[in-house]
Amino acid sequence: MDTAPRRAGFGDWLNRLGMPPALFWGYIAVLIFMIGDGVESNYLAPYLAHHGFTLDSAATIISFYGITVTLGSWLAGALSTLYGPRRVMMLGAAIWMIFEVLFLALAMPAESFELSLVTYGIRGIAYPMFAYAFLVWIQAATPADQRGSATGWFWLVFTGGLPTLGSAVAIGSIPLIGEYATFWLSLGLVALGALIGLVAVRERTGFTSLLDEDTRREQSTARILASGIDILGRRPRVAVAGIVRIINTTPYFGFFIFLPGFFTGQMGFSQSGYLTLITIMGLVGMSFNPIVGRLSDTLGWRKILTFVGGLGSAVSMLLMYFVPQWSGGNYVLSLVFACLYGITLCGYVPAAALIGALCPREDKGNALAIYCLAAGVSTFIGPVLYRLLNAGMGMTGVVWIYAGLYVLSAALSWFFLITPADPGERHRWPSATGNRETDEGAL
Repeated sequence: MDTAPRRAGFGDWLNRLGMPPALFWGYIAVLIFMIGDGVESNYLAPYLAHHGFTLDSAATIISFYGITVTLGSWLAGALSTLYGPRRVMMLGAAIWMIFEVLFLALAMPAESFELSLVTYGIRGIAYPMFAYAFLVWIQAATPADQRGSATGWFWLVFTGGLPTLGSAVAIGSIPLIGEYATFWLSLGLVALGALIGLVAVRERTGFTSLLDEDTRREQSTARILASGIDILGRRPRVAVAGIVRIINTTPYFGFFIFLPGFFTGQMGFSQSGYLTLITIMGLVGMSFNPIVGRLSDTLGWRKILTFVGGLGSAVSMLLMYFVPQWSGGNYVLSLVFACLYGITLCGYVPAAALIGALCPREDKGNALAIYCLAAGVSTFIGPVLYRLLNAGMGMTGVVWIYAGLYVLSAALSWFFLITPADPGERHRWPSATGNRETDEGAL
């Protein structure tokens, strides 16, 4: 039974917003799942540090979790290619729930570092498998001229859940039922999101492998999974797109290391003032994801990625850093340019549509596996770059390096990420139809 919204008027309205109606409940499922996953994001480490763990051991557990998140990000695309996105989503949900129960019922009460490391670490594989498999589903099922906005809606629900609304749930829940019970509440929310994804999303593309039957018969499972890595050699432009995606959030995660000290220590902001600035920046940026995605479906993915994402982020990031210094720590101006940076980061939304369009259908999942892997890698590279460069170049030097990376991503996007499926490239190939099977991977 098809449980997608049945009223034609509602479907037309979703189409005008750039959201595929057949995948509407998938977006709702990802939102609720990510709210559940994000509940713990701002209080797990201090909770562990106050309940039998040292701060160092808590940091080790969470760091290992970050590594498994990166692995899960790659698996989401690779396994979706082989088994279909829906199965991968359900596998991710099952892993999350099983290992969360083990973490909460066994590891935490026993105050066992080793058991916590294993259970919480393995759980890290799960949320990317659920969320990013749905991103693969979006790219496989959505018409080419709607993929930018469809991807923008994905990032809206993803970041809306983790950490925004997830943290809000924790803020409301902890005073009422306590910290430990709130962890169990997060499990309930994840289960609800998984249930919606299981019963309500009936779009058929995601139910089966993205490979044709001949390929599946001719190649072993190991060989198919290996395609999720060797695609970097077979399709070099996918590797370029992966570099662009790494650059996307490398400075963003690097900023978390030194922006708090910059704004509170050098600019004189209070801690609450800084946190408010960053929260508003995140909310504004999150809200612009579908808007910029929709714009990319009109003007072109490559153009938005180059000029709004790459060059725009380079300029806005420098303004966010230098304007507070030039203005003597003016809070309003600092907030304005921080929000501008959040908006220009949305210029990278079309990267998922582009990387999926650089190759034919059977490699789409592999290409998106690289995209997801790159997203995970950036969480490490940003802080590592700061630690390596700060001693010799200082904070300002690191900021200029980050800006240079954005300019590099603009150049790579403009000269290498060209495909007839891009709505902005139709003038180059007037015969291009936007059909996923005939246009994509044509270059």
